[in-house]
Order: sequence, then structure tokens, then C-alpha cells
Amino acid sequence: MTKAEILKQCKRDGVRFLRLQFTDIHGANKNVEVPSSQFGKALDGKIMFDGSSIEGFTRIEESDMLLRPDLGTFRVFPWDEGQGRVARMVCDVKQPDGSDFAGDPRTCLKRVTDRAKKMGYTMMVGPEVEFFLFLLDEEGAPTIHTHDVGAYFDLAPIDRGEECRRDIVLALESMGFEVEAAHHEVAHGQHEIDFKYEDAVTTADNVATFRFLVRHIAQEHGLHATFMPKPIFGQNGSGMHCHQSLFKGNVNSFYDAKKKPYQLSTVALHYIGGILRHARGFSAITNPTVNSYKRLVPGYEAPTNVAWSERNRSPMVRIPASRGTGTRCEVRMPDPSCNPYLAFAVMLAAGLDGITHKIDPGPPVNKNVFTMSQREKRRLKIDELPSTLREALDAMEKDKVILDALGEHLSESYISGKRKVWTEFLAQVHPWELERYLSYY
Repeated sequence: MTKAEILKQCKRDGVRFLRLQFTDIHGANKNVEVPSSQFGKALDGKIMFDGSSIEGFTRIEESDMLLRPDLGTFRVFPWDEGQGRVARMVCDVKQPDGSDFAGDPRTCLKRVTDRAKKMGYTMMVGPEVEFFLFLLDEEGAPTIHTHDVGAYFDLAPIDRGEECRRDIVLALESMGFEVEAAHHEVAHGQHEIDFKYEDAVTTADNVATFRFLVRHIAQEHGLHATFMPKPIFGQNGSGMHCHQSLFKGNVNSFYDAKKKPYQLSTVALHYIGGILRHARGFSAITNPTVNSYKRLVPGYEAPTNVAWSERNRSPMVRIPASRGTGTRCEVRMPDPSCNPYLAFAVMLAAGLDGITHKIDPGPPVNKNVFTMSQREKRRLKIDELPSTLREALDAMEKDKVILDALGEHLSESYISGKRKVWTEFLAQVHPWELERYLSYY
């Protein structure tokens, strides 16, 4: 859309406020909201904000930042909050002189996708985003109590989140999402909504907006939606499986009808090899919280081993059965607390490194990895994913491909911030410790 077209639609639809949306380094949605009198200035990319107030951005002496909206991301939210309708545009964060800001996650992803384009490829991503719906207490604070005991693909009345989930789907469709499926997940109160794959930047924009919409509509239903990876001990955690492939124009570069037995091209196999080679190095990005590693444990379907399969779901990378245009690899380790821009950037960088250096992924592992002995895993050269955030950060610091994909500013800010979180976690006294030790000792 052009600036004139956006202004015309705002007038026609009664849009009174425009949210200039971006994310901080950890993926939290941020925005500067402007009234209709400032729409022209906003569309020209002249709105400034204090970058020193955003974690991982700039120091206080370098605080001024510009918001440059991507005109193609203009969408009107499907509700009226009483003061007029609200629209959103996703922005790139720029320096005051208009140059790229090295700490902007969206710019980071664009930089890696540009590298892919120079190699002739466009990354396509389709995420499966899981989340929980929890009840609120009498004071309106979130609990970890669910409002149903539904399981995989259950229907109402067992699935009591159906009405809220349908409202989420309708809101997504009104904003241009092509929703492919929505259903109850394995755990009580857990849900999944899948939307059609797009190029990496568009999909990252969509994930950021998706998380906002889900939480907003859940609140309207008197519920709390959370993308925390593992909120309940003993239940499955929430993942964000990422289906990904590389296209040249309209042709899927992962498909080769003549390549037996899997019809996976050499490009696809090398891409998978790169993902496996760097999985430990990028896990701190795709699984960014202390809590993330309580999901990546045996017994709850989440992957714990670095392997691939064209059949079963126990390894980290799975090849779905679809071929032709739908040929893709499904990376099953990411969770929905990640920053989608950085997560897609590091996975793409890993895959491109695999293509550049012709990294062999080895044969697929078509046995259940969860039931293998350690001896058998060693024989098959199956590595393990990090078991803690600290281990993941240690691996990230040693992986030059991942550090280069992020750039010096982002990688140093990210690692420093997460190290502080880990230190804080270690210093806490947790309920499990009190329950186990207080009476015993």
C-alpha cells in the first residue's frame, strides 16, 4: 500500500490511532502509538523514541531511535475499544540518520534473508504455535488452573477453549492471516493454531502479532493466554515447530523427484546438516528462557536429541510426508517464548552454512530416539541438546556462524542479559527445594 492509500483507508474505517510495532531483543512486543493527527509523520518514518528504555538496544547517551514503518504491514485490528479503531504497522528501528540499527531483531533477520537471496533462495516458514489458556483469580491475576481437561483434538464440551479459539481465528483472518488449522493440544488447557507459511520476515511479523491477538482475545473471555514453554509440571510444554524450506521463485529447492529414497534434494540435505551442526549453538535463541529447558526433557514429545528423521517425531528435525511444493523440514525444538526474528535468522544462517559447506546430515534416524540407550546414541553419533540455559549460552558463545548471524551488538547484549537471568535463577530458593529439604534437614 502507498501512504495515500493507507491514509484513505484510515479515514474510511474510522482509525483514530496507529501502533508502530517492533520487538525488543527478547521478542516482547513494543509500540509507539500515535493519534490520527500524526499519521502522515509516522508513515514518513519520522517518529522517534527513547531506545535506552528498551532492553538490549542502546545506552542512554545514544538513546534516540527512529521507527521506519513497513507500509506493507498495515492492518486494522478487528475491534473498537470505544475511542475509535486502531491499526498497526511493523517497523524497522533505525539510527537518527536513517541508517540500520545493529540491535534491531527485524533488521537482523532481513540481513540473513538478504544473504540467502544472494545465493538464490527465499526462506519460507510455517510455524505451529502452541499456548495455554488459564483461569484468572478473584483479583484478575493469572493462575495455572485450566478451565478444561481436554486432550489432543478433543471437542466441546470437553474442550472449553473452543469459543475463545474461534474468536482468535476470526480475528486473525480479519487481519489477513490464512489460518490452516486450530485445535486442542495434548495438555489440559493447551491449544494450537497454525497459519500458512510465508517468507521469513512476514512470518516473524505474523508471530509477533499473533501473540498479541491471542492474549488480547483471551482477556476478553476472562482467561489468561501464556506462551511460557512449560507452565505445569507433569504436562506437555508448548512448542513452536517451524516448518521451513527454501524456494527459488515458485520452485521448492528442497524437492527432487529423482532423488531416492526420500525425494529430498542435495540442498535440502545440506540445509538439514547445517541445522543439526548448529542446533546446540542456536538453542539459546530458539529456546531462550530458564523454563524452556524444562520442556526439552524426555517423556513429553519435545526433542532432546540432535537428529533427523523422515518418519517419526522423536528427533529434533522431521521431514513431513508432503512432497513437491510442500517438501520441507520441521524443526521441533523452538518454543513460542522466542524472538521469532532472531529464531528464524539463526536457523536460516545454520541451514545456509550447511549448503555452503556441504554438511552431510548422515542417515535419518527412523527408530524412537527416546527409547535408545546412551550406547546406541553414541554409535549413531546422536548428540544431545543443551539441558539448561547456561549450557545453551556456552554453546552459543562457541558458534561463530550463529554469532555472525546476530552481529556483535545483538549477540553480546543477548548473552549478557541471559547470563544475568541465569545467575538470578540460581540465587532463588524454589518451592521444590523447600518441599524437599525444609523438613528433612
